[in-house]
Amino acid sequence: MSTATIKRDVQVPVDGGAKSTRRQNAERGFKAPKELTDSLQQVLVDLVELHVQGKQAHWNVVGKNFRDLHLQLDEIIDSAREFSDTVAERMRALHAVPDGRSDTVAATTTLPEYPNGEIDTAETVDLVTARIEAVVGTMRDVHDTVDDADPTSADILHAVIEKLEQYAWMVSAENRTTTRK
Repeated sequence: MSTATIKRDVQVPVDGGAKSTRRQNAERGFKAPKELTDSLQQVLVDLVELHVQGKQAHWNVVGKNFRDLHLQLDEIIDSAREFSDTVAERMRALHAVPDGRSDTVAATTTLPEYPNGEIDTAETVDLVTARIEAVVGTMRDVHDTVDDADPTSADILHAVIEKLEQYAWMVSAENRTTTRK
């Protein structure tokens, strides 16, 4: 298997580690083509990374409205974990093998690294909003490929996009002021 050096000089398979299963006699049905597997794998790693970065934010946020943001981050984290599980299980249903290993996630995510240390609530809001929007961007980038190959998987993306965009709106509202004069 060929490998590529991606972010942080970590060696991962060119395909991000995702691959197809060997078919067993009991397994029937649709088998994900490589483009679909690769697209769902990219969504998976970004959702896993959103979960991990959300925990980092959750543990280190400080400042005004700390408690509310801390609790809101819990909700986002739980959803990101659930969404990643849904995507990984969909991959398995399509005879693909998801790769959520930490090295693979770190090397292939599109999300920027989250800063270390205590972060003020206002900055946390902006950082988390940007990461949610990045995950949505990944899903929108792969959507047409996914939809062409498997409309059912695209339906899963639709549901996740809807919820993540709602979270981005709600979190970002913490830093907004009214435009009414």
